Amino acid sequence: MKKEILLGSMILFLLLAPLSNAAFAGGEMKEVCHKEMKKGKEVDVCKKIKVHKKLEGTKVPEKAPKK
Repeated sequence: MKKEILLGSMILFLLLAPLSNAAFAGGEMKEVCHKEMKKGKEVDVCKKIKVHKKLEGTKVPEKAPKK
């Protein structure tokens, strides 16, 4: 009984493992660089960052003043 449950969970994991990678994929990447001094030389230091879309929405209503 235990072997069957273990086997079933392993098969389920192997079937769903490729789908978990899709959750992290996507998004627009942007490379940001700045100059930095290292050992007397000017060096470009670059990072890749993910750019998020700014969504426009409705404004938060203001709270009523206390009486």
